[in-house]
Amino acid sequence: MQEVIQKVMAAEAEAKRMVQSAKSEAERMLAAAQKQAQELTAAARQEAQVETRDILAAARKSAEMDRQARLAALVTEMEKEVQLDETARQLAVETVVRCVCG
Repeated sequence: MQEVIQKVMAAEAEAKRMVQSAKSEAERMLAAAQKQAQELTAAARQEAQVETRDILAAARKSAEMDRQARLAALVTEMEKEVQLDETARQLAVETVVRCVCG
């Protein structure tokens, strides 16, 4: 009878050891999964930041090109509309020189 009790106690001890081992393994797996999730999140965040910078740079470049094109069109239009004859041009030059030189 004592032998049976010892076997039952040994089986219980083995079962407790197995449960504890399983818990430890589960905790290690959970920690590894959490670490991997954090790494993936950080990588995704960094990738999104790079993509955002690229998009902003492209938008700035496009806006600058648009600004330059509009400015060139405005200059062309002004040159078409404002034409000075020689007398008006000479008067404008003299006026500017007088203003600058005093």
